[in-house]
Amino acid sequence: MATPDTANANRWKALVFIALAQLMVVLDATIVNIALPSAQQDLGISDGNRQWVITAYALAFGGLLLFGGRIADLWGRKRTFVTGLIGFAGASALGGAATNEAMLLGSRALQGAFGALLAPAALSLLAVMFTDAKERAKAFGIYGAIAGGGGAVGLILGGFLTEYLNWRWTFFVNIPFAIVAAAGAYFVIREPAGSRNRSPLDIPGVVLSTLGLVSLVYGFTRAESDGWGNSMTIGLFVASALLLAAFVLVESKVKAPLLPLRVITDRNRGGVYLSLGLAIIAMFGLFLFLTYYLQIIKGFTPVKTGFAFLPMIVGMITGSTQIGARLMTRVAPRLLMGPGFLAAAVGMLLLTQLEIDSSYAGLILPAMLLLGLGMGTAFMPAMSLATFGVEPRDSGVASAMVNTSQQVGGAIGTALLNTIAASATTSYIEDHVAGATSASQRQLVQAQGMVQGYTSAIWFAVGILVVAALIAVTLINTGRPDMTAASGAGEGAEDEVKVPVIAH
Repeated sequence: MATPDTANANRWKALVFIALAQLMVVLDATIVNIALPSAQQDLGISDGNRQWVITAYALAFGGLLLFGGRIADLWGRKRTFVTGLIGFAGASALGGAATNEAMLLGSRALQGAFGALLAPAALSLLAVMFTDAKERAKAFGIYGAIAGGGGAVGLILGGFLTEYLNWRWTFFVNIPFAIVAAAGAYFVIREPAGSRNRSPLDIPGVVLSTLGLVSLVYGFTRAESDGWGNSMTIGLFVASALLLAAFVLVESKVKAPLLPLRVITDRNRGGVYLSLGLAIIAMFGLFLFLTYYLQIIKGFTPVKTGFAFLPMIVGMITGSTQIGARLMTRVAPRLLMGPGFLAAAVGMLLLTQLEIDSSYAGLILPAMLLLGLGMGTAFMPAMSLATFGVEPRDSGVASAMVNTSQQVGGAIGTALLNTIAASATTSYIEDHVAGATSASQRQLVQAQGMVQGYTSAIWFAVGILVVAALIAVTLINTGRPDMTAASGAGEGAEDEVKVPVIAH
């Protein structure tokens, strides 16, 4: 049996390849957004069907994550990780070479399916390889910064590739990422022995959770396009609630559940999944509005828009590696997560002041820095805490829950905030268009209506972040013994952390 030392001798090298894979998956969620108009035109995709380029990925990813996490525990995290990377590269090649709509949508669903294999495997590899409290803080700091900032990197890269090459490169760019990460992982990662869960696969759990999550994510995307009162939208939400309730019931009865309820009923982990999901709802909506504001209202090019997001990335990396990682072994996680989400809410609050002629340097830049700093500080302990104290046999599934809360949060955020923005824009234009006599005045009312829509939705995002902060502070309970270890209290903290992660 591998000792912690032999299993983890290459852990820092392994972190490079795990982080690269995570960057690729997060990148992919936003990189295609910027390329979508060009791809739509090229392949003749209708306006009604274009959302499927985003939705097909989100549905497959969000729906299959728990299954992917369980496969990682059963089959071995390294093997699942490498397989996921190779599959992701193949699906990306297919997307880049797409000659019609069906081929593009199929490749996006495949990318999502392989992403659901590799994302939980990546996070659970970190959980079983980094067991020392201080090292764990650093490793999760880097991982958290990438998980949070990757979306903005996607906007920059997407802008460059679309403007200077063409939309197909937003798919092809994944291939070198995947090959380097897969080769590196294959040669460098040594998984600790005895950490697999060889229980038989819970087929009813797989079917119920996949269908339940797919119905939930699809319900929100339908709400965005067809409205909340649409019978199909309501039907999907009802189906999702029934399927997920049946899933919980099955999991409480079966011998080897897909999602052992002990993973989510722990108040610390439950608090992380909930607060992280809410924070992602606020973030994803914001990415969308700021991209539109900068390109449509301010006339930024795709590349300039991408670069405009750089302060947020800098803030995230600083918050994650300088604030979060340094304080995580000294203070309780909730004392980083609560203030972190509140700092992000203050950044978001600044953006409610957006107007047509708002200055980038005077308003958007400080808001982005605050948002990045706050999110980076909060993400880091959240990522670490989500898999902390979990038995090795459950680490894949615990990691999948983090990714599930992010994916579902992203889908909900885009749909929910978009709907709020659209209705605010419509009512503003209806109220003001009568007074606009010339074409230029009507154009101005239209632009003001769009900005009004964005700021209305951003107010909701502020509220969501405040709720995320409250959940983090009240649910995440640092008084428990394993939490004392997580926050590095006392000399024996490092020894204490090793027990729940490596033993078994």
